[in-house]
Amino acid sequence: MEDKEFNALADAALARIEAALEACEADIDFELAAGGVLEIEFADGSKIIVNRHAVAREVWVAAKAGGFHFRWDGQSWLDTRDGAELMAKLSALASQQAGEVVTLA
Repeated sequence: MEDKEFNALADAALARIEAALEACEADIDFELAAGGVLEIEFADGSKIIVNRHAVAREVWVAAKAGGFHFRWDGQSWLDTRDGAELMAKLSALASQQAGEVVTLA
């Protein structure tokens, strides 16, 4: 995958996450910082960090539950360990940290 394609796909993923957070009813603050780093902060002060890792051509997620790497399979971003789709995994992680159901679609 070329840099340009990876960056476009990663930017689209971050925009999709940002839109899902906007639509979410949970008490979550977030900010997309320069360089494609999305910080999601919860009421208890904990955070989930989502960023693109250009060298590995992956989207990385850091949460209380651990670190997760997602690779584009041609259709979606999938966890390199368990094959979970990015938005589904992020919903589960956000639900854990928020203490309520968070659905990011």
